Amino acid sequence: MKLKRLITPLLVGVLAFAIAGCGNSTQTSETPKEIKIGATAGPHAQVAEAVAKEAQKQGINLKVVEFSDYVTPDKALADGDIQLNAYQHVPFMENFNKQNNSNLVAIGKTILMPMGLYSNSIHSAQDVPNGAIVAVPNDPTNGGRGLALLAKAGLITLKDGVGFKATVADITSNPKNLQIQELEAAQLPRSLDDVDVAAIPMNYVQSAGLNVEKQGFFLEPKDEPLAVMILAVRGQDKDNETYKKIAEIYKSEAIKQFIKDTFKGTITSAN
Repeated sequence: MKLKRLITPLLVGVLAFAIAGCGNSTQTSETPKEIKIGATAGPHAQVAEAVAKEAQKQGINLKVVEFSDYVTPDKALADGDIQLNAYQHVPFMENFNKQNNSNLVAIGKTILMPMGLYSNSIHSAQDVPNGAIVAVPNDPTNGGRGLALLAKAGLITLKDGVGFKATVADITSNPKNLQIQELEAAQLPRSLDDVDVAAIPMNYVQSAGLNVEKQGFFLEPKDEPLAVMILAVRGQDKDNETYKKIAEIYKSEAIKQFIKDTFKGTITSAN
């Protein structure tokens, strides 16, 4: 009986320690030996590969996982299949969090991909003629972004507060009687021979080989949230020192030079 009385408190203590240990394991996660960073094919993946090479010099094994769509990288991150991703802006991430009850957070900036107004014949907002045909993306986020850009250029005005959620119905004044056409974003570079102006996201500018200096005449500012791409992690990993080092590599001179040499100004460092 004495032995039983001695063992019982001991077992309770061991059980309590085990439960506490389990509780701690759900709050923190260990850094894997091979860290996976998700990126969409193209500029994001190219820059991530350059970051991985620099990370290797610091003893960090970073593997780039390419994705072909804009939703799967966040799902993979939220599920813990990858540890970071680099392909989106903050509003996109926040919308994903809201729709999926997830907690992804930004720990750094990666590249700038501003939307711009492009034309084969017009070189300033003041030169846009009356009745000009202006193409904007037909998807909700980039369409509103294109309209907001036209407003920033002084070509139209929008209802107060609509921001990048604007639709054509939110245009409150159109002094030059612009004819707004909504097209698939990927078709916008090819539309420049048929329209006067097109509001084109930078990834399509880059993939189509457009010349930003010659064909672009009005770009989003560098502090535009939709232009700044971010490095994201799960909320529980925001203080992970290794992931912070990766965020710092994106700021390094080596990566800035890689971006400059590779993209010739179509895409620039966000740092």
